[in-house]
Amino acid sequence: MQFLIYAGILFGGYVFGSIPFGLIVVKLMSGKDIRTIASGRTGGTNAMRAAGPWAGVLTAVLDILKAAATVWLARALTPNVWMHALTPIAAILGHNYSIFLMERGPDGRVRLRGGAGGAAAGGGAFGLWPPAAFILIPFGLLVWYGVGYASITTLSIGLMTVAIFAVRASLGLGPWEYVIYGVLAEIILVWALRPNIKRLKEGTERRHGLPTRLLQRKLAKDPKNKL
Repeated sequence: MQFLIYAGILFGGYVFGSIPFGLIVVKLMSGKDIRTIASGRTGGTNAMRAAGPWAGVLTAVLDILKAAATVWLARALTPNVWMHALTPIAAILGHNYSIFLMERGPDGRVRLRGGAGGAAAGGGAFGLWPPAAFILIPFGLLVWYGVGYASITTLSIGLMTVAIFAVRASLGLGPWEYVIYGVLAEIILVWALRPNIKRLKEGTERRHGLPTRLLQRKLAKDPKNKL
């Protein structure tokens, strides 16, 4: 019976994480289908590309909250710390491979679409320990703007989550199960971002933020410089 309860909690976390807020927000704000724009992902970065910065912010906030809510749900239903840590993992999987975004590809295979999981991973950390938001949000914005790669920002969220919970666990302030949450979240993020990591190695990944602004200024001063 307990197994069925745990399975139900995890499935509920997956379904809730599957809600494609990026698709909904962009559709309502611009009438566009986010799946046909740029990366085709449903996360905040692509929502910003599709419908502007406010669409990106709203999508990111909703993705954070949906993952956090799965932790709160798990805590309301069971005192099992493992379930508290694994339910947001199910939410990240739902976000990346949404049951609501099932489609058949050109090769005839059925696939599940979604985002890359950065906001959902941060949301899970927020649900497990709310003060994490005061570290992850400014850290993520700093990396996003300073480094200029959304993919690196997403990966850094997972790594910072591991660091936060590892420090807390080593000080006896939190359970080690939360560290496992961070590790599993990072593995999922790396898997989802395989194409981006390949483009990073090739030097063809999209860039934005401060590096792009500096490049534009340099080109404006010297139009002949192709860099």
